[in-house]
Amino acid sequence: MVAVLAMTATNTEGWRQAAELGLALALSVVIGLERELRQKDAGLRTHALVGTGAALFMLVSKYGFTDVVRPGLVVADPSRVAAQIAAGIGFIGAGVIFVRRDAVRGLTTAAAIWVTAAVGAAAGAGLPVLATLTMGAYLLVTVAFPVVTRRLPRPSGAISAIRVRYPDGRGILRDVLREATARGFAIDEVATRAAGERQGALGAPPMVEVTLLVHGRGQVSELAAALSEFDDVEAVLATDAPAVGA
Repeated sequence: MVAVLAMTATNTEGWRQAAELGLALALSVVIGLERELRQKDAGLRTHALVGTGAALFMLVSKYGFTDVVRPGLVVADPSRVAAQIAAGIGFIGAGVIFVRRDAVRGLTTAAAIWVTAAVGAAAGAGLPVLATLTMGAYLLVTVAFPVVTRRLPRPSGAISAIRVRYPDGRGILRDVLREATARGFAIDEVATRAAGERQGALGAPPMVEVTLLVHGRGQVSELAAALSEFDDVEAVLATDAPAVGA
């Protein structure tokens, strides 16, 4: 009789599973909205789909095999799905990380996708409190932390070196200097040198590399990111200037 009942058992689904899937969607949408408002490549739709898909994987692993599970013969291990989600989401995260003009972009968005998958998995696993707290922690990190880091005391005398490479004769240096001063940096020294010609372009103008020694209370990384968006700028690299005698 028990064997007959086991053979006729059906998978479990109902309002509880629907609510867990809905929670994953709602929390993922909140994370996606933050990315969408910042105009990131992976925005609302991507995060909503990632979180909902992760939750569905967890729900399927928990309730989707009751019709084939046999005590002592077929054993389902839902915990293995969480590890597979963590590994699989890395492919999507890697797709939004790219290097443009020597600047690595997309790391925060990739981390957001990873966290969204974790939030969806937690919601699908029946852990709504942890899923909601993680979503709140994400908003705290992405919204509040940048404000805090900008206000952290930065030694105004700390000197950083920014190297910018661009085609000669385009007047880009003037825009670079304007951007640096607009962001609160003082320019201590400007040095230029020839950097060869642009590869693959017949008759292209010679390249110039300008090194700026700057100091200020602003974020050098933000200045470098802004300069990398200038038209015709080929590369931007920001480093700490070596100390005298180092």
